Amino acid sequence: MNQQELQQLVEQISRQYFHRQFIHQVKINRRMTTTGGRYHLDDHHLEINAHFLTPQYHDYLIGIIKHELCHYHLHRLGLGYQHKDRDFKTLLQKVGGSCYAPDIGLRRQKKYNYLYVCANCGLHYPRMRKINTRRYRCGKCKGALRLATVFERKKNKI
Repeated sequence: MNQQELQQLVEQISRQYFHRQFIHQVKINRRMTTTGGRYHLDDHHLEINAHFLTPQYHDYLIGIIKHELCHYHLHRLGLGYQHKDRDFKTLLQKVGGSCYAPDIGLRRQKKYNYLYVCANCGLHYPRMRKINTRRYRCGKCKGALRLATVFERKKNKI
């Protein structure tokens, strides 16, 4: 889906569910990872996460657009447009918008270098840095920690 198709979809959803015109721009943001969309108060444009524009996430995209249009229309009408406001909550429920953007695996995974395990209870402690096992103990049972695994990272060669 490109910029123009997204603009037409947002305008159609606005007319169908809100019975109001959407007269501003919709932009595609390829850098978003944790949110589905964003409404800008200053110039009233919407940004949509580019990862949701694929056909497999079409249902999620509709929910995200409804959510952002709730912010848009309520702000333009001078009503409570924030997540905490009753106006926002009731309108979002009325149109069937999504409360949260689903996690589709875009968040960066932390890569740990060391894995320590409690010798007593077996609790795992993944760590980026090496720790002194004589000084630190298990937070659950006070057992001794032992180094279980050292993860090797690929170094970039220049």
